[in-house]
Amino acid sequence: MISSERTSATQSTVDGQGTSWWRGAAIYQVYLRSFADGDGDGVGDLAGALAKLPYLAELGIDAIWFSPWYPSPMADGGYDVADYRDIEPVFGTLAQAEEFIEQAHRLGIRIIIDIVPNHCSDRHPWFAEALAAEPGSPARQRFWFRPGRGADGSEPPNDWQSRFGGPAWTRVTEADGRPGEWYLHLYAAEQPDLNWTNPEVHAEFADILRFWFDRGVDGLRIDVADGLVKAPGLPDVAGANGQLPFSDLDGVHEIYRAWRRIAQEYGEDRIFVGEMWLPDPVRFARYLRPDELHSAFNFDFLSCPWEAGQLKTVIQATVDSHAPVGAPPTWVLSNHDVTRHVTRYGRPGDTGFTFADRRHGTPVDRELGARRARAAALLSLSLPGGAYVYQGEELGLWEIEDVPDELREDPVFARTQGADPGRDGCRVPLPWSGQAAPFGFGPEGSVPWLPQPAEWSGHTAQAQRQDPASMHALYREALRLRRELPALGDGPMRWLELGADVLAFHRPPGFTCVVNLAAEPVALPAHERVLLASGGLTEAGELPPDTAIWLA
Repeated sequence: MISSERTSATQSTVDGQGTSWWRGAAIYQVYLRSFADGDGDGVGDLAGALAKLPYLAELGIDAIWFSPWYPSPMADGGYDVADYRDIEPVFGTLAQAEEFIEQAHRLGIRIIIDIVPNHCSDRHPWFAEALAAEPGSPARQRFWFRPGRGADGSEPPNDWQSRFGGPAWTRVTEADGRPGEWYLHLYAAEQPDLNWTNPEVHAEFADILRFWFDRGVDGLRIDVADGLVKAPGLPDVAGANGQLPFSDLDGVHEIYRAWRRIAQEYGEDRIFVGEMWLPDPVRFARYLRPDELHSAFNFDFLSCPWEAGQLKTVIQATVDSHAPVGAPPTWVLSNHDVTRHVTRYGRPGDTGFTFADRRHGTPVDRELGARRARAAALLSLSLPGGAYVYQGEELGLWEIEDVPDELREDPVFARTQGADPGRDGCRVPLPWSGQAAPFGFGPEGSVPWLPQPAEWSGHTAQAQRQDPASMHALYREALRLRRELPALGDGPMRWLELGADVLAFHRPPGFTCVVNLAAEPVALPAHERVLLASGGLTEAGELPPDTAIWLA
């Protein structure tokens, strides 16, 4: 049962004092095809997710962010969108999506969906029309079609590389059978980039935003938010003096100002969340000015090693860069693109998104990783601003690195000829109950789209809900306290000095978090009582290594 107190708090809107729901929300990411399978076809869907809504409400989250749920050939896990105004049939129907939004709102849970404006699917009607059209036609001007270089046009138009490996250009065969123009795709070849100099593209996405706001969606997470605008003339990266000609160009801000005006037509509580990797925190913060996006993902925190000095630097830089624009920071430990943090924290040097960062196949101390993950949960959930929880992290799940090659679906695996195994290992379907696969992910006898390890039998949601020492119990209690304590969520913080390898900060009124990253136990500062700890204290009442504690 959900208390009316929680519902009213979650559904509050702006009061003019910076208390918008999104400024301190705990948001749970649902990667739909791996969350819960309602019809037994091995793929998660809306029916399965609807059945798990009570679980999410009990966990204590404020909002759900759905990865793309649109019709898609799934060349890139749904980020290749064929129709922005419908639901992928494998996931369900538009009516089911509307029902989910309605039921979630009744429980006081907001809904955020993905929008993918940088590119669409090569199966999108616009792209089919462009392929059938002549060079220079209006249909092709919605994309980046260009003649090739060289005497016969057989070289790509520039030196841009796909972020999934290989050239960012693919040559088409024209209607008469001759080799033709090239089109730009900064990701997979099945994801042609849209041309945001074209007014049709602007008008189309304005209509898409209204379509989903009309259906009650509370916010949209913007994929590749920095990448929509390309430099005039599409110059080579070589000689660009560090400024990528397809990232973080000034014109992108006009797009988001227009989007913000659309959101405000629906009231002050509809939001945009940006996804962008930018090395300059000042330029990052420009996206969060009061007339642009509301918040953005903090990838510097996600990819930071488990080291006190580096974590403190990242946290302070994040707070400092957000303050001038009045935006709340966000804190993320895992998502559908990165190695799960139980694994990252269990081996040295595993930090981020790239293959070199991920260190697939190197030994993992899973016990150490889980202990650090518990501490990191209390750290991230007590910092100022909003926090994200990726499905399964509340169960302490780890990266599955032995997915059979023939079952891998991430395009990164194919485009690197297997050199980079890709991101399927963090997308393995969740274990809900039982002692063997499919662990309640789908009906008994169904086969999940990626295999689940037998070891997950002790990590199901059912098993952990009965264990007061489980990762699930820790998250549930932390999220409960986060809702109840006025110190948590949006607001100020002040560092405390407890040693170079200890993170400690105070948040008014009356809250302190201490995280010990040292090799030895540390004494706790003066306090009235322990609110929550990620692990037990020593006999002397000190905080052990790789442990976090919340104090009143």
